[in-house]
Formats: sequence, C-alpha cells, structure tokens
Amino acid sequence: MSSTEPRRTALDAVHRALGATMTDFAGWDMPLRYGSEREEHLAVRTRAGLFDLSHMGEIAVTGPQAAALLNFALVGNIASVGVGRARYTMICQADGGILDDLIVYRLAETEYLVVANASNAQVVLDALTERAAGFDAEVRDDRDAYALLAVQGPQSPGILAALTDADLDGLKYYAGLPGTVAGMPALIARTGYTGEDGFELFVKPEHAVELWQALTKAGEGAGLVPCGLSCRDTLRLEAGMPLYGHELTAELTPFDAGLGRVVKFDKEGDFVGREALTEAAARAESSPPRVLVGLVAEGRRVPRAGFPVVADGAVIGEVTSGAPSPTLGKPIAMAYVEAAHAAPGTAGVGVDIRGSHEPYEVVALPFYKRRK
Repeated sequence: MSSTEPRRTALDAVHRALGATMTDFAGWDMPLRYGSEREEHLAVRTRAGLFDLSHMGEIAVTGPQAAALLNFALVGNIASVGVGRARYTMICQADGGILDDLIVYRLAETEYLVVANASNAQVVLDALTERAAGFDAEVRDDRDAYALLAVQGPQSPGILAALTDADLDGLKYYAGLPGTVAGMPALIARTGYTGEDGFELFVKPEHAVELWQALTKAGEGAGLVPCGLSCRDTLRLEAGMPLYGHELTAELTPFDAGLGRVVKFDKEGDFVGREALTEAAARAESSPPRVLVGLVAEGRRVPRAGFPVVADGAVIGEVTSGAPSPTLGKPIAMAYVEAAHAAPGTAGVGVDIRGSHEPYEVVALPFYKRRK
C-alpha cells in the first residue's frame, strides 16, 4: 500500500455497500454523503443521523503527572476536570497561534483521552510528546485503538437507550462514561458537533461494524439515516461551531477567534504560549481584532471560504465557511469582519462573489439553536 493512499476506517465496506460517495479527507477515505446531503442534514435536525468519525485522532495521556503535563501543554485548566467529564480546549504554539482545538476526556484519576482533528492528529501527538519531557507521564498514539461512531439528533437518546443500560439521563453535556452498547464495551460521550443532542461511541475497531448495524436496526422506527461529512459541515456551520483550517488557524490566537475564554491564566504553573497569549488578551481588550460573525444571504448565491466581505466599497473581512443552510433555506456564512461592522443588523455589508457584491445580513452566532 503506497503512503499516498488514504486510510480506511473499520466501516469502509459498510459505507461502500450503502452506496456512499467517498472522498479523501485528511488522509482518510470518508463518506461525503450517502444520498441527498440536504435530507441527511434535516434528518439530524428532526430525527437522527449516524456518523462514522473514526478519522479523529485519539491520544492517551496517562501517569502520575498526566494532569500537570496537560496543564502545561494546553491552554485550559485540565487538572480541574472531574473524572467522567470532558473539556473543550486548544493547544497553541509558543507564539499563541492555534495548533488545534481539542476535546479532553478525563477517564480516570491519572488517565486522559485527547481527541484531535484528523488533519492535526500527528501535529498534536508530536507537540504533546515533545512537551512531555520532564513529566512523569506517557503520551500514546491510540488512533488505531478506536473506531468512533456518533448518533446525533433529537431521537438519539431513545435509539441509544434501546442498546445500553448506561445512565444516559445522568450523562451531562461534555461528559463521558464507560458502558456497554449492544453488548460491546464503549466509551459513551455526549459532546456533539451538530447543534443537536447526541452521543459519540468510542469502540474497538473490530466492534465497529456490529455496532453500526445494531444502531441502524435500533433507529429504524425513529427515522435514523447514515450521514456523511458534507452534512456534518452544514450542521456545525448552522450551530456556529468553528472548524480548524477555517475559523481557527495557526495564524490566529484564541483571542483573535473570539474564544479567549478557553485560555485559563489563573491555573497553576506555566503553559506553552502563556506570554504571547497574555499580550494577545491585552491587545484584544484595547483594539478589538476582527470579530467572527454570521452572515445570511438576501439572494441565492453561496459564499465560500476566502471570499472578501465588503462595505462601502472597501474590504472589511473574509468569509471562513459558507454553505446553503437547509434549516434556514438561505445561504449562510461565518466571517471575520472589522469590529465596526460586527453588530447584528449592521447595514451595507456584502460578500464579493466573483466581482458581484451580494447583500448579506450580519447576525449573531449561532444561526441555529435547538429547543431544549
């Protein structure tokens, strides 16, 4: 197998049997869609969708000083995360630039699971390994130890409840607990990336096909459908959730991205990027950087990443993500714009779509919020 060939998940044959359109994503062969991406999107919003997310990067951090290492390596206060809980955080360069955004699960007193984006998994693994020097802790590449399935949508609790006796009602948002699903050991998490309620199931790769089939069967009466990466992107866009390489990059600090809240200066000890981020925080206070906003099209043309945002004939920002919104029925985008044009309802803002300035309404993020 040549090194240029994409990796395949444990569910590859299942996706092909379902007629999925496959695509190379971050070096993995992944399902883009099975049929209509709009139908898949609406299924997650109204019923339930089943995703293969086995391309995500799992890294185990264990040992007596695992918490201290993560507090040094990441910007968040990981030591304060309780066993069974999870935290959204970031790993930054010494200059404050974002290397990746992460979810860290505390599985036991001295055992953590770091989940990185597929495109950055190796970068994060290398950075954690390097930063572990001098700590009594081990960093282990666990990417081959897990397959990851997600059930997302309002019907997902009922579907999963049919297959597990785990306390799903007691499982809060941003938590994870070990359990058994359809007779298979799993880490059951509730973190989601769609704006809906839902669960992520970390299992051994050899259990992935059986679990997929069990979930499919349990979801038959609830309208569960298999979902690809395409609708995952429109779902997270509607929910105003950032995507690395679009809203987050190594050129931006968490403060530039409007996510300064993830940086915990009050935790004990030094951490990588502290000095640069202290300066970035002060800069953001005195002269606000460009602000991440939502844009809703008045017309039908879809904005794409990199398109200029304009006002009064001048460029005031740039689109980071754009797509048709199945829920709103209009094209939407996230964009970084100058603070003076960031207030919802600001008049005269448009997107330059191939030379034509299309009018857009500035709105607060997210575009979509589920009813609790």
